[in-house]
Parts: sequence; C-alpha cells; structure tokens
Amino acid sequence: MEYFQVDSSVLPQHLSAIFPMTATQLPTSATNLAKTERDRQKYHIVTFGCQMNKADSERMAGVLENMGYTATDEAETADLILYNTCSIRDNAEQKVYSYLGRQVKRKHANPNLTLVVAGCVAQQEGEALLRRVPELDLVMGPQHVNRLEDLLTQVFNGNQVAATEEAYIEEDITKPRRNSTIAAWVNVIYGCNESCTYCIVPAVRGKEQSRTPEVIRQEVLSLAAQGYKEITLLGQNIDAYGRDLPPGGVGAGVGGKITLTDLLYFIHDVEGIERIRFATSHPRYFSPRLIKACAELPKVCEHFHIPFQSGDNDVLKAMARGYTQEKYRRIIDSIREIMPDASISADAIVAFPGETEAQFENTVRMVEEISFDLVNTAAYSPRPGTPAALWDNQLSEEVKSDRLQRLNHVVNQKAAERSQRYLGRKESVLIESVNPKNAKQLMGRTRGNRLVFLENSGLSESQFAGLIGQILNLQITEARPFSLTGVIA
Repeated sequence: MEYFQVDSSVLPQHLSAIFPMTATQLPTSATNLAKTERDRQKYHIVTFGCQMNKADSERMAGVLENMGYTATDEAETADLILYNTCSIRDNAEQKVYSYLGRQVKRKHANPNLTLVVAGCVAQQEGEALLRRVPELDLVMGPQHVNRLEDLLTQVFNGNQVAATEEAYIEEDITKPRRNSTIAAWVNVIYGCNESCTYCIVPAVRGKEQSRTPEVIRQEVLSLAAQGYKEITLLGQNIDAYGRDLPPGGVGAGVGGKITLTDLLYFIHDVEGIERIRFATSHPRYFSPRLIKACAELPKVCEHFHIPFQSGDNDVLKAMARGYTQEKYRRIIDSIREIMPDASISADAIVAFPGETEAQFENTVRMVEEISFDLVNTAAYSPRPGTPAALWDNQLSEEVKSDRLQRLNHVVNQKAAERSQRYLGRKESVLIESVNPKNAKQLMGRTRGNRLVFLENSGLSESQFAGLIGQILNLQITEARPFSLTGVIA
C-alpha cells in the first residue's frame, strides 16, 4: 500500500501537559444536537496514510453529509473535525497529535466543537487516547467506519465514545463523498492476516474480510453510471482476495474459489469503466495467472505495485515476509517478459533491526538492477506491539538517516532513467483535474500511473477545462523522474 502524509508543525509531546484538563471539566460536544441544527454545520476531514484511509475518509464524508453536515476546507470554521489517522510509521502518528493540539485550544473556547480521531492510531491507542486527550468525543478504529452515524448519535447524547473492538464490517449503503468524479477507490478486501514483524496493520485493521464479487460488481456498475472512467481495487494484501469466501460462488475460477484474477475477469466488462487498477500486491501470493490476466484484459492498466521491503534474504526472513529476493526478481522478470513496458513500483525499508551495511547494499543493488519506476522508501520505525520493536539490535537514527538518503539517491536516479523511455512517445492519458499549483495546466495519468501535465496551447478556458475526464493521446515533451509534460498529439 502506498502512503502519503500531510504537513504539520512540531509535535507537543504531551497535550495533557499543555492543556491540563480532565474529561469532566468539558461537556461532550453538541449534546442532543438536533439534525435541523446540524444542517447548518460544517465538517472537516484530515486524512493521513494510504489509499485505504483515503477511501475510508470518503465513506465517512458520505455519512456526515447524509446526516446534514456540509464540507469545508477550513478547519477553523468546522463544527466537526475528523482526523483519519495512520500508524504505519511513528512520524505519521505524531503529526496527528500536533493537529489535535490546535483544535483542543478551539474546544476550550467552544465546547460544542466535535473532535473525532478515526483510523489506525485510534485503533492502536483506544481508550488510552481519550485519557491522553480528554477533549476528544469519539475514537474509532477502521472496522467501525460504517457505524459513524450511530457512534456520533451516542456522542450527541452526552457520551464520550471509544469504538475499537474487533467487528465484522457490514456493507455500507451510504454513498461515499468521493474526491474525484473521474477515478474512484473500490475496497475489495479489508484487513490483513500476515505477521510481518515490523508491521502494525494486522493489529489495527483486523483480519482479512473479502467483499463478495456481486457487491463489488454492483459498486462498479454504480460508478460507471455516475460517469467514472477509472477504478482502483484496494486491499492491504489484495492478492489474498477471496480466500475467506466460500467456494462455488459467482465468478469463481479454478478449484471453485474466487481470486483477484477471477474478480478482474468478473468486472472487466462493465461498460463505461475504461481503466482498472489494483493495489497492493504481496510477493508471497503474486501469481503467474494474475500477470496473464493483466496482459489479456485491455482495461487493466500496465502498472504493478509490489513491495519488496529488503533486497537481503536474511533481513526478509527476520521481517517474516515469506519470500526471497530471488523469488521477487522472478516475479519482475515474468512481468517484463509478458509486458515489457509495464510500470513497476515498490516499497522498501532501510535500517531494519540488525541490518548490516552489506545487507543494506543488497537493497541498493536490487533497486539498481531492477530499475523501478518508483520506490516508496522509509527508515524502519518501531511500532508498538510488533515483535521487531522489542529487539535489542535497533540501529541509530544517524544510520537510518544516512541509509535512507543514500537509497533515495539511487531511487531518483533510476526513476529518471526509466522516465526517459516516455520522451517523444504518444501516451494515453486520463485527464483528472487542474494542476493545483498551476491553473494553466491540467494533470492526469498514463496507464502506467505516471503523472502527466498538459499545457494549454491556444484553447479557451472553458474548452481547456472541458478536457477533464477525457482520455487523450499526448505527445510527451518533457520527462522528469516522477512526472511528464505533454501536448495534445
């Protein structure tokens, strides 16, 4: 799964020290607030983390709007603020507390402000988060996203609520408030059953739970009817899709079980959807049959995101990843044999406990030899409750910083080399939006998921804006490590 972060100021280490109040000193927000009053109220959501969190935020926004709230981009004007949090790395977690600190000050002046922490930090901390930040009204884990309205009703009845118990995720009939009208996320499997020694995701996201093929197809049909052109199927470990479903159902393939490959065939014929993506793949379960399906199905994009985490077998074993670097290389070789131009991205962790300089160099060598289009890199961060966090062979922050910087240099260098293959080519680009940093440019993505900027060459403002949502053939005129510039061919 790919991760992103939002900017924040320096974290106050202990909010309770800065804002010394107890839970009884502040009333819970908006007790018995009538829905007619909420119709005039605004909400603001800040999302940290991966695509799964972004999809969850869209679903929660849909719930809030169904309750009568309207969205605002300004946190300071919001009556309800929701932080959808990430705990994959410590710095992402700490940013949440920094953001909370600002809103706690507002809550002291306005007790009716509703503060919600959702997502993985909420699941990880549970009621301890309420004790640490007593001004919070609701703490809820990812498995409770669909229960947001019920949980807020409890808050409005005067309760401070923590919903972090393990739960079955019910199908959500509320329409998400999607951030795009062009491309949409579609959850296909929640949770993760892996036991990687560094990863907190299974503890905070719960056990694997696949949605049925019929429900997924129905959502895709609905998206097509709304005019969406692209969907991305999401799962923490998407290759595990279907293994918890009973055999013999709709769309079932080899052996009566349905897999991700079968699901791709099952939804591929939905009229109106032009592009299908999926993430994130696990090398342990990635199959030749999936590669064959991606090559055969015209709508499935030539882009694979397959984390390798380390290029050293001993480190991979310590991580409990369940594969070797040789197996990973065979997967990449198989993809490039069948789909030579496919874009391949990955994730890598440096300075895992006990990693030697030679083992780190094996990771660098893998990046150099495979030549990824993109690698999301991170220095190892101990996470609470994970085995690796307790080991006594932790590496220093200086080593982490040095290795991360050195790996990033190679990642950028190889990405720049890979990007040159686009120069002068005509690429099919789905135009998604105006470039937020330059209103004279549109932006979209190739089938290989490379970001492309389109300059306006003589069109009126309305004509140029009318290109949003279209798939255009663009002549690539500039190639940078992680983005391109093109003109209409």
